[in-house]
Amino acid sequence: MHLSGITRIRVLVIIACIVIFWLLIKQFLENRAIEVEEIVIKPSGVPVVVGVYYEALCPDSKHFVIKQLKTTHDIAPQLIDIDFIPYGKATTEVKPDGSLDFNCQHGQIECEANIIHACTIDVIGDPDLRLKMVTCMIRDNIVPKDAFHRCVKENNVEVSDKIQKCYSGPHGAELLKLHGEKTHALRPRMEFVPTVTLDGGQYKQALILKNLLKEVCKIVAGRGPAPDVCVKEGLTA
Repeated sequence: MHLSGITRIRVLVIIACIVIFWLLIKQFLENRAIEVEEIVIKPSGVPVVVGVYYEALCPDSKHFVIKQLKTTHDIAPQLIDIDFIPYGKATTEVKPDGSLDFNCQHGQIECEANIIHACTIDVIGDPDLRLKMVTCMIRDNIVPKDAFHRCVKENNVEVSDKIQKCYSGPHGAELLKLHGEKTHALRPRMEFVPTVTLDGGQYKQALILKNLLKEVCKIVAGRGPAPDVCVKEGLTA
């Protein structure tokens, strides 16, 4: 069977269209593959957000902040962003006049300390200085105001007046109430103090509390190439 000239032209046009369409699809898929690869690799440089739900007078909170959180930050500060939530298993009461009253697991001294921590965290913008202050105060919070003034002096804090104004006035209590709301919003609910979240997930708390850096390295390594510090410490698996 012989095809007419017009028919042959139509066939060639159809074939050309199919080839062009296939090339466009191929290019699109290759571009998508590159985008996916970039999505996997780029987040490896994004720090893990470590949410620390703690109490100022809690021995376990003290141990975690000093032995795990501060140590992890000292070794690999680029791997974590820290979000402090001082409240723990406290309760909040809003009185008829609108004022706030708190009941804390380790007594009213802890409520006072939690408010000072909340104001310190709120006022100090430098995350490194914020961690130094929390670590310093939590070492000995039995007399919260004395601990605050001692740590301000040790760390050359220039905004101490703003922090004192915060915890001496109603704003400090309002901050603690907000920390309480954030704590009560945890799912699953808090069972142990401290409770630590990594990018919002609670994972296996026992492992996080035992070796924070290792658990952070697992998350970061899952996003892309493992950071050198994780490889060096053997903490990628």
